[in-house]
Amino acid sequence: MANHTLFNPIAPELLETMCSKIERKSQINPDDFWKYGVKRGLRNPDGTGVMAGLTKICSVEGYYIDDGERVPKKGKLKYRGINIEEIIDACEKENRFGFEEVAYLLIFGSLPSREQLDMFRRALGLCRRLPEDFIEDVIMKNASFDVMNEMGRCVLALYSYDETADDTSLENVLRQSVQIISQMPLIASYAYQVKRHKYYGKSMYFHPDKPELSTAELILRSIRSDRKYTDDEAKLLDFCLMLQAEHGGGNNSTFTCRVLTSSGTDSYAAYSSAIGALKGPRHGGANLKVCAMLDDMLEHIDDPTDEAQVAAYLEKVIRKEAGDGSGLVYGMGHAVYTISDPRAQILKEKARKFAVGSPCEKAFTLACLVEKLTPELFRRMTGSNKPLCANVDLYSGLVLKLLAIPEDLFTPLFATARIAGWAAHRMEELLTGGRIIRPAYKSVALPKKYVPLDERISNYLTSGAYVPAEDRVFSEEEDPA
Repeated sequence: MANHTLFNPIAPELLETMCSKIERKSQINPDDFWKYGVKRGLRNPDGTGVMAGLTKICSVEGYYIDDGERVPKKGKLKYRGINIEEIIDACEKENRFGFEEVAYLLIFGSLPSREQLDMFRRALGLCRRLPEDFIEDVIMKNASFDVMNEMGRCVLALYSYDETADDTSLENVLRQSVQIISQMPLIASYAYQVKRHKYYGKSMYFHPDKPELSTAELILRSIRSDRKYTDDEAKLLDFCLMLQAEHGGGNNSTFTCRVLTSSGTDSYAAYSSAIGALKGPRHGGANLKVCAMLDDMLEHIDDPTDEAQVAAYLEKVIRKEAGDGSGLVYGMGHAVYTISDPRAQILKEKARKFAVGSPCEKAFTLACLVEKLTPELFRRMTGSNKPLCANVDLYSGLVLKLLAIPEDLFTPLFATARIAGWAAHRMEELLTGGRIIRPAYKSVALPKKYVPLDERISNYLTSGAYVPAEDRVFSEEEDPA
């Protein structure tokens, strides 16, 4: 058992007993969910999401319904009705950065003119400066081992520097949102620098800001000691930011932002909660799982370019005999996409030329084989005919590795991109939601009578810590409490 005595004086024996009780009292029979028609995870039996709202911001398409059946189709991701592939193709053809254009599109609902885009970029550049002494008072004095937690805390701390923090008018929320979008890259960078100094014993460096830089350029400049990067590197990171800026209202972090927004709370609380949701390994932290999986495979496979060897190891992973024992092939499968995830395909092709001849070439080749082999292996080993495609996490972590971005910043950079989508959804919820989001929970607790304090039976642990008798294993009928 982990030692938490620095933070909690509860004796380990008592803590173990208390946790055991929580497990007995809080676990719910899985059959009860079916009995009462509860859709766990807000998912329908076929895996589709429960319809919880309407949005004009983004559509995620991976199948269509024909006579009540899901029919797979090529995945599409549309921002305000515009296919993301068209946006990326246009930016690549014109050799320009696109994240700021995407942020404008998501927030304002239409593509900007050249003058509008220039104005928006200038606004982002001017809003980047953090409050005076914020770095020293908020980030440096309270270094966190997890950069995502630090980012969430920093966003929440910005509330104290805002004289109209609780004003939820559209004008004020727009001002707050643009400011936070512009500040997220520096918050992520500064939080990482402080972490590497405190926990890794390395130098930290805070470079002067250059407001004229794009978001992608600013990120690379701020995290590299020499401040140097190539245009191709910045454009590759820009592609990542564009693809991660939004993914519909139903994803966990965006839904979290909308839930808090529906309560009438402030922007800082809503965005910091979304950061906390994105941190989870089942959401924004998934690309770290992919990287760990690929590293494990590279360590145990003699030739990661040999399909037979890769397939044999993947079989072990699926049988829970290798990897982390979960039986999951990380980076494969998606709740909506069936035949393909457009984000994964775009990143795969953009990263290919960077991977050749780089230290990540074997990992990239291996990821491609994982994508190729896993669907058939799953069908053969599990008997499932459910379509299985690579998702964005299979390649997003690799792209960041190719750019020499430390893993500590993988999910924080995801948050730096996704804040644009959160902002659009917060404003849409404020304008059209109208009601607090409050789903129902069915209580399955058995009725019990109150037992006066002095009539409750008790015993003691050998350590002398007090433990009520009800901590002994009783059935629901025998439990005196």
